[in-house]
Amino acid sequence: MTFKKLVSTALAVSVACTALSADDIKGRGASFPGPVYKAWTADYFAATGKKVNYTPTGSGDGVKSIKKRMVDFAGSDKPLKADKLKKAKLFMFPSVVGSIVLAYNLEGVKDGELKLSRAAVDAIFSGKANFWDDAIITKDNAGLKLPHEPITVAVRADKSGTTFNFTYFLNKINPEFKVSKKPKWKAAKVVAGKSNSGVSANIQQIKNAIGYIEYSYKIKLGLPAAQIENKEGKFINPTVASFQDAAKYATWTAENDFYAVIGDPVGATSYPIVAATFILLPVEKTEMNKEVTAFMDWAYTHGDKAAADLGYVPLPSETKDAIRAYWEAHKIK
Repeated sequence: MTFKKLVSTALAVSVACTALSADDIKGRGASFPGPVYKAWTADYFAATGKKVNYTPTGSGDGVKSIKKRMVDFAGSDKPLKADKLKKAKLFMFPSVVGSIVLAYNLEGVKDGELKLSRAAVDAIFSGKANFWDDAIITKDNAGLKLPHEPITVAVRADKSGTTFNFTYFLNKINPEFKVSKKPKWKAAKVVAGKSNSGVSANIQQIKNAIGYIEYSYKIKLGLPAAQIENKEGKFINPTVASFQDAAKYATWTAENDFYAVIGDPVGATSYPIVAATFILLPVEKTEMNKEVTAFMDWAYTHGDKAAADLGYVPLPSETKDAIRAYWEAHKIK
């Protein structure tokens, strides 16, 4: 065989290998479900040999990437309304429910010891309260020694579905807060980090910081988090049980592609900052969509324990069945 033929053969093998890797399912977007997607993709590969690559880059990037057809599916914590789905030619359905906690770095204040009323949360993130010993914070924390130190507010630098859901909660407290994936914060000291992991790192590293992150990042890093006053005036610790109590108030229908924002639910035992996260699929990619829904069907069937272990709330069985019917109706199962 001539050298030229050897090179041609080597190139052909290289192209074949590239084609094989191109068959992997590729997704990107929301960092909120990043930990559970990491667990699900690993378990799915172990069970089926099929590889799903998901990169937690943020909801804004996920939506942008799927609109440009750069990936096979996207994750977004901000659900898209029917007109935007239609314009972008996308399908949408939820994957799991999670929660947003207010994690802090306060010397001598342990996990769950800090209580934040709705007014205090508003004051901290709007800049009305700039020191930890502000009266609006101390009035519910008589047993804690809160310092006369400036509050550093840790937020997202990127367009974020976590931010969308947190500002949705803030808007319920104070309508002056604009619901946004990337708002302009008015607090005196603000530090921004990319993705939930970036915000978590800032909270870890900066004394007297507080920020909003998805619960599984709190668990993974051992960060303390506050009790938050819910709609019924009860201070609720972030726990899987309180997330489950909140999630049961979600309403889903296939007619509007399962659009729902759960934040600030009713219920005396409901944790107030919960959110669903969603999968977006391009309408025209029928065969690849079947690969994605096969992965999600496996996750719905086998992934509940992994989700619960990480602090997420699996979807109710009736919701999963409605999603499966949605797939069948659109011929993507």
